[in-house]
Amino acid sequence: MSHAVPNRNWSYPTAIKFGVGRIAELAEYCKASGIARPLLVTDKALASLPITADALKILDGAGLGRALFSEVDPNPNEGNMAAGIAVYKAGGHDGVIAFGGGSALDLGKMIALMAGQRADLSVWDLEDIDDWYTRADAAKIAPVIAVPTTAGTGSEVGRAGVLTNSATHKKKIIFHPKLMPVVTICDPALTVGMPRFITAGTGMDALAHCLEAYCSPFYHPMSQGIALEGMRLVFENLVQVYENPNDLDARAHMMSAAAMGAVAFQKGLGAIHSLSHPVGAVYGTHHGTTNAVVMPMVLEFNRSAIEDRIKAAAAYLGIDGGFAGFHDRVMELRTQLAIPENLSAMGVQFGDLDMLTDMALEDPSCGGNPVVMTRENTRALFDACM
Repeated sequence: MSHAVPNRNWSYPTAIKFGVGRIAELAEYCKASGIARPLLVTDKALASLPITADALKILDGAGLGRALFSEVDPNPNEGNMAAGIAVYKAGGHDGVIAFGGGSALDLGKMIALMAGQRADLSVWDLEDIDDWYTRADAAKIAPVIAVPTTAGTGSEVGRAGVLTNSATHKKKIIFHPKLMPVVTICDPALTVGMPRFITAGTGMDALAHCLEAYCSPFYHPMSQGIALEGMRLVFENLVQVYENPNDLDARAHMMSAAAMGAVAFQKGLGAIHSLSHPVGAVYGTHHGTTNAVVMPMVLEFNRSAIEDRIKAAAAYLGIDGGFAGFHDRVMELRTQLAIPENLSAMGVQFGDLDMLTDMALEDPSCGGNPVVMTRENTRALFDACM
């Protein structure tokens, strides 16, 4: 497959090795990071695919072994983490290669975070609240090399991971500065084999990250600019990769947009994520697809606070019609990508909406929404999404 994507080395916010074929350098960066016995963490579906076998072959050929852990659920929980830690300790590993989509990247980080901590420290004690992260022994956190195989979550450039509490069905954001991967390998060729619905859902996740960061009321002009350009890359390339999976140029632009979204949402997230997190935790829905389902309803919900800002974005993006034109473009994109029409189509039950409303209001993302979320208006938003 031909392509015109140049290789680049980036250092924002971490060392990013970007370009087609860069996975061949995996063993080199393990050694440079002081990792001699890596554990490659991926999900169940990815474990049997050729790209994973190729990565293990690269490691094995460099004398780094071919250890693999793949018991990763779509919404990983503390049980998955405990199983991974057991494998990590039994193998005497000294670092993690988080390989895959958001679930594998997040769980790989959690294994690296918790494998060396004292027995009485719970992962829930490290939720992203105040300075809770200081409860962990930073010196005991293993180095992580991130290798995304989807273009959506952006976890490869983040200092946190999302873990679902299996008892409460609540998603928690676990944070520590040392969870930032020491090296990230972004090889667009690894995303070519994604199923179409994963390409669609992860791409819409990247758009949601950029859109919510852009609309967040908090001050962070660097993230604001990154979010705007990230939206442009998604609008111009997502349908292209959905229809032509082998377009490496468009794949590269989507991989960039995913990383940009995760960098941008340092500025904040909002109601899209505070609604989708509990839905995903309770119903096991795909996170990015759920974001896409609720996105137009949240745009309308926030219209009074974001209309001028969206007009400015639409002008930059070449979308006519201001806010209404932007909303229509989102609806058109959902249709092109076969996104479900509403939450009912994803199996969400009206009888659970009160519970989901309570969970949404507890989600930290709601604090960054441009319109203050209350129990009354959040429940009404869920009704609109049904």
